[in-house]
Amino acid sequence: MFIGHALLAFALVALGARRLDARPERALQLGAVAGLFAAVPDVDVVYAPVGLLVQSVGTLSPDVFWETANVVHRGPTHSLVMGALLALAVALWVTETRRWRALSLALVGSLVAVATSVSGIVGGAVVLVFAVAGLGVGAFAAHRLEIAPRPLSAVAAAGLFSHPFGDLFTGGPPPFLYPFDVTLVAERVLLHPDPTGHLLAAFAVELGTVWLAVWTYARLSGYRLPALVHPRAAVGAGYAAAALLLPAPTLEQSAHFVFSVLAIGVVGAPVRPFRHGVDWLETVVTGLAAVTVAAVAYALAYGVL
Repeated sequence: MFIGHALLAFALVALGARRLDARPERALQLGAVAGLFAAVPDVDVVYAPVGLLVQSVGTLSPDVFWETANVVHRGPTHSLVMGALLALAVALWVTETRRWRALSLALVGSLVAVATSVSGIVGGAVVLVFAVAGLGVGAFAAHRLEIAPRPLSAVAAAGLFSHPFGDLFTGGPPPFLYPFDVTLVAERVLLHPDPTGHLLAAFAVELGTVWLAVWTYARLSGYRLPALVHPRAAVGAGYAAAALLLPAPTLEQSAHFVFSVLAIGVVGAPVRPFRHGVDWLETVVTGLAAVTVAAVAYALAYGVL
């Protein structure tokens, strides 16, 4: 999952909020904030510069750095335990009273201390960035969108909790109960025994998530989704030829497939943008439809071959 993490949280929270009688505009706002929180766990990519900084002062060898990096990525920041505590810290922080903010900072400090103890200095630094990012999203939501602490905590938890499950298809299962030495899921969820089939299935899950988010936005904004798809999206069917021209992709070797099939989305671009203006929603939906048609065409061609 890439943008799917954020879009899944957006759709689930927006639809849930609307079902609880929130106004469509408010439901979309809550969904957007959930999407931001769902993106927060991937700040663990900062492990690279942090590790290099530590290495530069001679306390970390290259081998140890990469070993630690592999542990940190999809590590502490993808834990349901750490996510729950961060959601609580966010709620305490946005209350804007000295007592509760002090407790929020103490909770964040505890998270960093635990991560440092279990995963070393790189793990602690990553969790610090994770916590700061979460508090930043919370502060933005509270001040700009006037979301109260309790609903904000629920939205934060929804975003943070939804993220790790998306990684079950494309990588090793994250440590859901970190820092506890308990394995909730031991292996990647295999969608198809054939490596290429698995990649195509995982890509279909990602596309399905994007479609869910787009449908959610269209529904809550008063648009009819079929009316936004231009017929030129059918051009994506020509991507079936890629099954003959490109090496069969796998999770380990997928860039040539992913980037080329996503490039089909340019079909959604308006032909005469300067004369008629740009309907950005129609552009996005048509491009997404073209990519979907291309992916289905490729899968059918691969299956035949």
